[in-house]
Amino acid sequence: MQPSATVLVYSDDANTREQVRLATGRRPAADVPPVEFLECATLDAVLTALDRGGIDVCVLDGEAVPAGGMGVCRQIKDEVFNCPPVLLLMGRPQDAWLATWSRAEAAVTLPVEPVEFAGTLAALLRSGSAVRV
Repeated sequence: MQPSATVLVYSDDANTREQVRLATGRRPAADVPPVEFLECATLDAVLTALDRGGIDVCVLDGEAVPAGGMGVCRQIKDEVFNCPPVLLLMGRPQDAWLATWSRAEAAVTLPVEPVEFAGTLAALLRSGSAVRV
């Protein structure tokens, strides 16, 4: 069996979650494992999934409501032991300072640009997160 990586995708918008899935495809780069998605539309679902463990990267929508991805990122970085790397989706490039405040490892702007997104996600998957068989 080939190893896989689990990517948690948080957004209250199903279209945004779909953009992430489509931009990633089965795997974001040839040298990283295939990706399985765990979609979450609420903060409670994100926290429950992280408590269960097994998440390699979190993709958080900074424009989600009522709990925006930047605030969620900061919260999980404070509360989750060995928090996985976070890729933040931002509405505007000018919000990059907020991504830094949230402690996200990476950020890209919405709408998702497939090549940029896949490259950024692949870099986070290469950064040493555990991959399960």
